[in-house]
Amino acid sequence: MTTNPGSPTSTAQLRTRTPHLGHVPDPRDETFDMRFTSTPRGARLARRLAAVRLDEWGIAYGTEAHDAIVLITAELTTNAVRHGHVSGRDFHLRLILSRATGTATARVDVTDTRAERLPPHPAVTREGAGIEELGETGRGLLLVSHLATRWDWHPRPDGPGKTIWAEYVVPEA
Repeated sequence: MTTNPGSPTSTAQLRTRTPHLGHVPDPRDETFDMRFTSTPRGARLARRLAAVRLDEWGIAYGTEAHDAIVLITAELTTNAVRHGHVSGRDFHLRLILSRATGTATARVDVTDTRAERLPPHPAVTREGAGIEELGETGRGLLLVSHLATRWDWHPRPDGPGKTIWAEYVVPEA
């Protein structure tokens, strides 16, 4: 399931730093970073490993925050498989839990390698605006827009494709 079978839990880094395109993790952040095969099995494994990691980081199974972050992860990874699949290419999941500001924020980044299939703008999915325009696809992003504090996408910085990200502010216990 990983592009580095010798170390399935090691982190994979983007080749170029692009702070203007996304979140630059603080060294104190908890980070889970892994590539998965662009298959339904890969998406399922990504969701399960994200759930385990969240529990290890103190966001317990069965809590509202855990369920929401896992659901966001499931939707974004499924979309990477369904709409971002390129034969022979993996998708990349990065899960970051930041407590730097005193408030815990979970960020889910999913990168695929398909550049021509772009998601709708977040404004389209906010409050169900423009739902008629979404047709048969894109409804999962409605779910993401309702669960996440904010979400968006940007072009992949080191090759073809895109990264879709979502942030969820974890309520204090």
